[in-house]
This record gives sequence, structure tokens and C-alpha cells, in this order.
Amino acid sequence: MTEPSDLPVDPVDPVDPVDPVDPVQREWVDADDQPHRAPDATVRQVLAVMGEPPADLESTAPVVTRRGRATGLRGDVRLEEGGTARLDDVVPDDLPFGYHVLVDDAGSERRLVVSPGRCYVPPVQSWGWAVQLYAARSTGSAGVGDLGDLRTLREWTERLGGGFLVVNPLHAVAPVLPLETSPYLPATRRFRNPVYLHVDEAPAQPVEGIDRDAAWTHKLDVLRRRFDARTDDAGFDAWRSEQGTPLEHFATWSVLAAEHGGDWHAWPEELHDPDGDAVRRLVEERGAEVTFHAWLQWLLSEQLREATGDLTVIQDLPIGVSGGGADAWAWQGVMADGITVGAPPDALNTVGQDWGSPPFVPWRLRAADYEPFIQSVRATIAGAGGLRIDHVMGLFRLWWIPDGSGPQDGCYVRYAADDLLDIVCLESHRAQAVVVGEDLGTVEEHVPEELASRGILSYRVLWFEDDDPTEWSAGSLATVTTHDLPTVAGLWTGSDVDDQLEASDMAEDDVRSGREELLERLRRDGLADDATPQDAVAAAYAQLGRAPSLLLSFSLEDAVAEERRPNVPGTTERDNWRVPLSVPVDELDGHPGPEALLRAAGVLRDSPAGR
Repeated sequence: MTEPSDLPVDPVDPVDPVDPVDPVQREWVDADDQPHRAPDATVRQVLAVMGEPPADLESTAPVVTRRGRATGLRGDVRLEEGGTARLDDVVPDDLPFGYHVLVDDAGSERRLVVSPGRCYVPPVQSWGWAVQLYAARSTGSAGVGDLGDLRTLREWTERLGGGFLVVNPLHAVAPVLPLETSPYLPATRRFRNPVYLHVDEAPAQPVEGIDRDAAWTHKLDVLRRRFDARTDDAGFDAWRSEQGTPLEHFATWSVLAAEHGGDWHAWPEELHDPDGDAVRRLVEERGAEVTFHAWLQWLLSEQLREATGDLTVIQDLPIGVSGGGADAWAWQGVMADGITVGAPPDALNTVGQDWGSPPFVPWRLRAADYEPFIQSVRATIAGAGGLRIDHVMGLFRLWWIPDGSGPQDGCYVRYAADDLLDIVCLESHRAQAVVVGEDLGTVEEHVPEELASRGILSYRVLWFEDDDPTEWSAGSLATVTTHDLPTVAGLWTGSDVDDQLEASDMAEDDVRSGREELLERLRRDGLADDATPQDAVAAAYAQLGRAPSLLLSFSLEDAVAEERRPNVPGTTERDNWRVPLSVPVDELDGHPGPEALLRAAGVLRDSPAGR
């Protein structure tokens, strides 16, 4: 593998500041370079939801900066790790990176965040597998791929010489049946889904397909018995104490959700306040149940650490959370009521997209010291060594859709991108974690440069790229496809077209013309029309192997010539997020597909160790 040579080092100038009173972008340009203007009615609705920031926001909001930068501030700095330092306008070169408190000469306090301004970047190129963990079951799984299966995948990848895994979001959903199936609409971005816990006890009846409800029902019974029989809690008690209020809020929400449903808006009104008297009484009365849900999170932390070992596992940070979930309950007043986020119409989605998650109000996020964002980033990185930021353009602006409107009637709202990016850099630096930004869709011209300057790797997808992979940037993660796009085998046989047409209202001509466009890229090296799906996979990954990208990501679905993609966006009747991998993960070592793919990509030339 080669060392990347064109990763930029020097950060670019900060992006323009955002008007805290009116961050709405009234004029914008779509993916086809066509100009648009936000509807006046939408703008009025959005501004009404935001409300006006306090008059003293600019003097109380956190200052996010870097060494050597002028701040215009003077005072004493209480350092995060103890001790004090002096700030006289320019940030000293020896001021530690971290989250400090600035006490200015007038006695006022505010958060001071000192960032390195650049993420950790691995020194050499490597390859790894992209995995939908729920689908990656073993012969001993309880119906859903779990953290035990992740360990199997990690050990197999290490034997083959791989350097990382990319996994779907592992965040928790409401503990009520039916469980939410989409990994991209979690109840929280700070805690994990217990359905991924590995339990040794097999269910009495094997779980067929990806049946999260059956798997969770079985695991819940096993885990409750283990919890009731536990004897040594020293490790858990120490961990719980370290997690503090965020864990207690989440565990309490879990107890309430199990009883009253997954949307806190529908609970009795006295339970709406996480710190209210009614909730405090419930914690006192049902402390064992709260402890149980906290204990599940400890088990997840322990199993994830054992599963990942020393391998980098890049975890996915969704763009948002469920509006009725744990994070929305804990951070009321920071998120926008009556708004969801999505994307404007483009070539792939002619009516736009609504992802169903409420956004943070920009000024309210600043007033909260960015704590909700910091906790989400830090928790997703924890225990694995990598982060993929879904729709990374959302750090710059998000497409807000008022309730009652369609995605085509939304508008862009801007965020303090320089602050958010520098916080990502700080968390990456602390964890020595690589960061990938999923920058597909409508991307502003300056965004790629901003990401590259901070060492955030861009996304390069063969299905979307006109240029040969040899021309792609080294500062990227390269892949053939994504969970929302056709697998190679599905594209080649045409079954993906049938799947799309059966599951959606898309026009047949549009779907078939889209396939032809992708086939042109697949045939770039002269793939014959009578080639097999396995030949098509080899052709695709031979192209990908030419990319100088720092990370080469190989789809596990393609490795076994799976024809069904994990998700067809915009559909509800299809088995989205429930398509199992056709080969159990403990049988991949003897399957010819993965080794053939790696040889085609040029990353496996000798027999794997242990074979």
C-alpha cells in the first residue's frame, strides 16, 4: 500500500460567520447549478421556530479557536486538566488543546475550546470492509449480527491484512416493539443499541431473517436474568459514575419509553421534564430498572472494546435523531420543534428527501456550549478509532422542512461550521481517530476545501465518478457503492432495477437510464456483456484498486455477490435494513468471493495467514 502524497496540511481561513438572528440562506444553487430562492412562507416559519437569541449571546457563547489565533479576549484560563494560564488576545502556542473556561478581566466566564484544527490522519493507505452489522450474522447469532460477530469480522480482516472496518450506526432506538429498523433514525447518538449485545444462549426457535423484534425479545430475557444474578458490580459502578448525567437521563428515558412509548411528547405531561419532580420520583421508585438500562450500556461498551481490539472501526454518525427519542427529550429547547431535515430535489430524488429528524437551532446550540454536538461526536468515536459523518455538509448548512410542507418547500439554514469542524478535529485528535465526511449530494464549492484542510476524508463512490479512480484525491475514502446504491451483482443482473420498480413509484425510464449510466462506469475497462456477476465484481474492484485514496472500502455484499442492496431510499414496504448477508460471517474464511475481490483490487497477492 502506498503513502498518500497530496493530503493538504495547512488549514484554510475560517468560513464566514453566521448571523445568529437570521441564518437562513435565501438564495442557493442546486446540484445542477440552477439558482433557487427560498419560499417566503418557509422563511417566516423557520425564523418563528428559531426565536431570537439573547442580546448577550456573542459575549457568552463559547469561543472555539486555535493556537496562534487572535481572539480579542483577555483573561485567566482555567485549564481542563487543572491549573491556569493567561490569555492576552492571541492563543499561546503552549496552551493545551481542550475545553477550558475563560474568566475575562471583568469576571465573566465562558467556554474556551482550543483545537488543533486538523484531524488525525493515518500515515499509510489501507483497505477494509464496509459492513451492515445487523446483517452480518454467524451460525451462532440470535438472528441479528452482533458484537460477537463484529469480533469475528475483525479477526478475519486482520488475517487478510485489512486495516479497518466501516459499520452502520450502532446507536440505540426506543426499547419498544416494533423496534425501529433504520440505523439512521436512532433515539440517541450517544448510546448504543442493546440488540447488538452478544448472548451465548441460543433462542429456542431460530430467528429467521433479520427479525430485530424476535432477537431483542430473546436477548432481553437472557440479559434480565444475568442482571438479576450479577454479583460483582465494581467495574460497572465506576463506569456509571464516569458517564454522569447523560447516562442517567438515557437510562431513565428507556424506562419511561418502555412503559409509555417511544415518543416522549405522548407521555404524561409531568414526565416531559427530565429534571422535574415526577421524573426524580420515578428514578427513586424504579431505580433497579434504571440501573438495568445503564448496565446494558456498560455491557455494550465492554463488548465493543473486545470486538474492535486494535483494529480501526469507523462508526457512522447519523445526521440526526428521532424527535421523540432520548436526545430530543434531554435537549429540549436546543432542537427545533415542528421542523425536520432532509435534502432538496436532485437527480436521484426528484421530489427531495425528508429524513424525519429535528435539527439543532444554531444559536441555541452555541448557547448550550456545543455540548450536545460534542457528546454525540465523542460517544460515536468511543471504543473504535474512527468516525464517518453522515451528510457532512450538515455542519455547514441543513435543509429545514417545516411541518406540513414537502421537501421541495424547505430552505437552507447555516451553522457555525468553523466551530463545529474544529470540535471534530479536537475529538479526532484526542482519540487518534480517522474522520470521513460523507459529502454526496448538493455540495457547495468551498466545502471540499474546508474538509480537506482539516484532514477530514471525502467520499469517492465509483458509481458517481466520471474520472478514472487514478485521478481521485488521496485525501478520501474510496468505495464502489453505498448502502443506498446498487450492489455490483444487482446492477449487473438488472435485479436491482426490478427491486426499485417494485418498491417505489419511480418512473421506469428514469430507473433504467440510471442503470445504464452506472453500467458505463462498470464497463470502463471493457467488461464483456456475457460476464458473470463475479466477473463484474472483479472489474469494479480492479478499478477501485487504482485509487490513491487513503482508505479503500470494500462492500461485504459485493464480496459474496449479493444482489439486494441494504436500502432503497424513499420506500417503506421493502425490507429496508433487514436484508441478511447471504453467507454467515463465520463461513467467510472459506468463501471464494472475498479473496477474489481482494485480488482484483490488488491488495491480496499471497495466501492469507492461517489459510
